[in-house]
Amino acid sequence: MVYQSNDWRRRPQIAAQLNEINGMKNINLPPDVEFYEDIHLIVWRPRGLVNKAAVNKIITVLGEVETASKEPFNRFSDTVGADAVDLNFEYIISVSLYRRRFYDKRPPIKSAILATDATLIHYGKVHALLTQGSPINVRVFQNRSEVAQWLNVPIERLTPDS
Repeated sequence: MVYQSNDWRRRPQIAAQLNEINGMKNINLPPDVEFYEDIHLIVWRPRGLVNKAAVNKIITVLGEVETASKEPFNRFSDTVGADAVDLNFEYIISVSLYRRRFYDKRPPIKSAILATDATLIHYGKVHALLTQGSPINVRVFQNRSEVAQWLNVPIERLTPDS
């Protein structure tokens, strides 16, 4: 089952369904986030500008779901729809170290970043480097099928609805 919040008419139903997953309560996913319960995968598809506010929002969602979920889940950041980036290395380092600390002593997970923008690829590689040695295994990809293979999920689950 997939949980999305991009259909505003279904938000109450989606919220109720999310409350049933692994005991999660009161978690509202933003429109650019989907959670696939059956394959233990959260997908983030930022659109437009990727800035501190966008990253802070997904970090908050991840923290809420990680805290509420009994099962570990992988992550997929599909940044292909991003038009611009307004971040810096200091912020990426801070986020990476925060995530490393927050997720410490938890089961290993994979975090795949699909990026075609040179800046996002670079920041993704920095994030991967800084999370090495933690339970968070980050890899940056430029090919969606490689992401599907690495995460061991059907590529259809990684392809956005048109």
